[in-house]
Amino acid sequence: MLKNLEDTINKHCLIALSYFSVDNKPLKQTLLAGTVKSVDKEMGITLSLFVEEKTQANGDKKESPEFILPANLSCWFNAPKGSFTTSNTEIKIENPDFLVTWDIYQTKKPKDAKEEGEQQWWEWHPRTAPPQVN
Repeated sequence: MLKNLEDTINKHCLIALSYFSVDNKPLKQTLLAGTVKSVDKEMGITLSLFVEEKTQANGDKKESPEFILPANLSCWFNAPKGSFTTSNTEIKIENPDFLVTWDIYQTKKPKDAKEEGEQQWWEWHPRTAPPQVN
C-alpha cells in the first residue's frame, strides 16, 4: 500500500468513479486513465489524462486535460495486469500501476439551485475495499 503522495508521481493509473444522486441512486460510472503529474496535500493529486493524440490547426499537439483527485491514498490499489479501455474516449491502457476507486455523492439536487448557473456540490468518498476485477 502507498504511504506517501510522492510515490504516485509519474505512475499510470486507472481511475474508477461511481456517481450517486442525493437519494443514493447510481447516476453513472466512469473509467479514466492518466499519469500522476503532481501532488499537493491541500490541492490533491493532479493527473494528466490519456487522450487520443490530436493536433491543433497550427500543428501543435493538444495538451492532455488534467484531472484532480483528493489527496487520499486509502483507495489506491496495485492494478491487475491486463489491458483496460476508458469509458468515454476508449483509450487503451496496458498494465497500469494503480487502480483508484472513488464514490462521488451529489449533496444538492440541481433543482435546489436558487440562482441560474449555481453549481452542484459533490462529496467524494474513497472506496477502500480492494476492487474485484474479472
